Amino acid sequence: MRRHGSEDPVLITNARPSSEDEYEHRRRKYALMMSIRIVAVIAAALCYRVSIWLSLAFLVAGAALPWCAVLIANDNPPKAKQPPIRPVTGPAEKALPPAPDPTRTIDG
Repeated sequence: MRRHGSEDPVLITNARPSSEDEYEHRRRKYALMMSIRIVAVIAAALCYRVSIWLSLAFLVAGAALPWCAVLIANDNPPKAKQPPIRPVTGPAEKALPPAPDPTRTIDG
């Protein structure tokens, strides 16, 4: 079956990344966000004597980051919309002429 429409070849640059590459990218995002969480918790401990409000802000950020990191890490990229695949219809087949009527005479 052929796709209806453009006959352009699919370029490799238009191909989606492999599932392993997507997984690795999501894993790196998760690791980065969890590293930021560690920094936020350490900053909360260091800022405790300077400002309780700043320390609480770091703690809230440190508490919310794991939830956000899981959501982002488990999110797959959206699939590209593709037109439906329809069979290409060729020219109509030529039919044989109808059979002669046996009840009709040659004279008319």
